[in-house]
Amino acid sequence: MAVAAQAAALGNPAEFERRLAENPKDHQARFDLAMIQNANGDRTAAADNLLAIIKADRSWNEDGARTQLLQLFEAWGMTDEATLAARRKLSALLFS
Repeated sequence: MAVAAQAAALGNPAEFERRLAENPKDHQARFDLAMIQNANGDRTAAADNLLAIIKADRSWNEDGARTQLLQLFEAWGMTDEATLAARRKLSALLFS
């Protein structure tokens, strides 16, 4: 419930998508969009947006994207398909 409330407080996902279309390096917009996507059940899109931030700037917001992604893994469960797929992508990013 806390995630859903957080996502609702963030606003309309179309606004974040517009901001990203104008500036793909707007990591805050991408992060907020990921939170909305997660709350709406689109785990893959949420993970992909957080991974995009990590790829572009690992240290953004004091490693906030990676930290949030790890929290999502815990919430989804370590055997969840989205967790497994995103963990593989994260490992490839961090160890390549």
